[in-house]
Amino acid sequence: MSKKEKKEKKSAAAPEAAPKGKPERPKGPKEPCRLHVRYGKEIVPALMKHFNYTNIMAVPKLEKIVINMGLGEAVANAKILDVAADELGRIAGQRPVLTKAKKSIANFKLRENMPIGAAVTLRGERMFEFLDRLMSVVLPRVRDFRGVSTRSFDGRGNYTLGLRDQLIFPEIDYAKVEKIRGMNVTIVTTARTDDEARELLKQLGMPFRQQ
Repeated sequence: MSKKEKKEKKSAAAPEAAPKGKPERPKGPKEPCRLHVRYGKEIVPALMKHFNYTNIMAVPKLEKIVINMGLGEAVANAKILDVAADELGRIAGQRPVLTKAKKSIANFKLRENMPIGAAVTLRGERMFEFLDRLMSVVLPRVRDFRGVSTRSFDGRGNYTLGLRDQLIFPEIDYAKVEKIRGMNVTIVTTARTDDEARELLKQLGMPFRQQ
């Protein structure tokens, strides 16, 4: 057998080299969240009837949800940022970004651009999934829960909800929590008025407190 034949036989028996780079993930349409489906099928027609909209594009919708956790104690101990960011990532299902101080404050030993918090911005399906978990699982776990306030709108159709601790989220392991930390959840909508935003959240299932 010649050298050329041996080389061809060896290359034929060798397995094909794996393609370089990250393996391609199978592409396909992701199944929409149940809250997203209900918004399109039930809530949009209900809002059009309630506010007498003639154009479906005028119906208010969710734009994004921002979860912000302030960490003033990080000025003295920077390791707190890593723990808090990990907890916030578990809660949101998305890696948070660190928020930095806009200016220096000598009395608090705070310097400009020093990390003092963590925040996550959710959009699309993750936004609907988080809101669904928040309303159906998380808020009912709050002790003596009687509903959320109807006065936390900012006048432009956005709603901010304050949570006192992270233990109400089932993703957080109680045994591993070193300190109780609160957070703010801001729901940004395309509503032009607070009344439109209030009705939108009410239709979505937000448990507002009975006045």
